[in-house]
Amino acid sequence: MKNLSLNNLESLKIKNNIGLGTAAIGRPVYINIKSNTASSAFSRPEFKNKGFQILEEAYDKGVRYFDTSPGYGLAEELLVNWLKTKKDPSIQVSTKWGYTYVADFNPDAKVHEVKEHSIDKLNAQWEYSKQLLPYLKVYQIHSATLDTGVLENTEVLKRLHELKKENNLTIGLSTTGANQTEVLEKALSIQVENEALFQSFQCTYNILDQSVFKYAEALKNLSGPFIIKEALANGRLIPNDNYPAYKNLYDFMNRLAKQYHVGVDAIALQYCMAIFPEALILSGASSGEHLDANLKAKQFLLTTSEVDELSTYGISNRKYWQERKELAWN
Repeated sequence: MKNLSLNNLESLKIKNNIGLGTAAIGRPVYINIKSNTASSAFSRPEFKNKGFQILEEAYDKGVRYFDTSPGYGLAEELLVNWLKTKKDPSIQVSTKWGYTYVADFNPDAKVHEVKEHSIDKLNAQWEYSKQLLPYLKVYQIHSATLDTGVLENTEVLKRLHELKKENNLTIGLSTTGANQTEVLEKALSIQVENEALFQSFQCTYNILDQSVFKYAEALKNLSGPFIIKEALANGRLIPNDNYPAYKNLYDFMNRLAKQYHVGVDAIALQYCMAIFPEALILSGASSGEHLDANLKAKQFLLTTSEVDELSTYGISNRKYWQERKELAWN
C-alpha cells in the first residue's frame, strides 16, 4: 500500500466510511475504559441536548451514517427527532432490536440492558424504530447469539423477511462474544424464500480481535454494509498502564501517531480501513473533540508494512472477550 502525504489526499477522494455509533450519546454509561475522572450529577435535559449537538456536529463534519438501538437509552429517540430537521437523502441509519434499556439513566444501576430475541420483542420495538424511515436502511438483530435460538426461530426470520420486503430494508445482525465467527457463519447460510436473509453484519474487529477476517470474502460480497464496531477495543487500544502486555503495541501505535500527526485512535481506525476498505467503521465518539480525532483516520494511509506489523499484535478472541468482560460500565 502506497504511503500518501496529506497533500495528496485531495485527488484521492478517500471513501467517507466512518459512521457514528450512538450508544455513548444515548445513555450515561457504557462498557469502556474511563478516560477521565471528572464527574457531575446526571441531567437528562443536558444529556439530551449534548446528544443533539453531537449528531449535528457529526453531520456538519460529513458523517452520513448513524447506527442506533433501543438498547442505547435515548439514542433512537434523539435520532428520530433530529432526522425531522433534515431533508438529506444521503443520510443512512441502521437500528437493531432485541435489547431493552432498563437502567433509567442511573449510572449506578446494577442492570443496564436486557436481551430478548422473541417475536413479541421484535414486533414491539419495530413499532417505534419504523419512525426512522425513510432514512432507515439496515435493520439488525442486536447481538445475535447461538444460545438465544434466534437464528433458528422461523417466526422471527419470516417476520424479518416481511419487514425487508415491505420497507425495502437490508436485514442484518450484530455479533458479540468469543463465538461471533460461529454466529456469522450460521447467519450467512440462512435463507428465507430461497434468498439469503442476512446481507449486513456488524462485528467487532480491531487490532486485537481479528477473528472475523477469515470471512472477509463473504463480507465483501454482501449487498448491504459490513459494519465494524469497537475498533478501539472499548478503549484498550488507547495506551494505558492496565495492559502491560500491550506495551510494544502501544509504543508502535504512538510512533505511528507521531509520524502521521494524529492520535492513536486514528491509527486504530485507519488499520480497520486498510484491512476492510469497503467497510463502514463506527466511531463511538461522545464529544466533538473525540469525533474530530477519530475522523483524522481518513487523512492518511498506513503503509502495507505498517498494517502487517499491527496485525502481528492480534490475540485470541477468547482472551479478547475475557478481557472485555472485566471492563466496567462507566
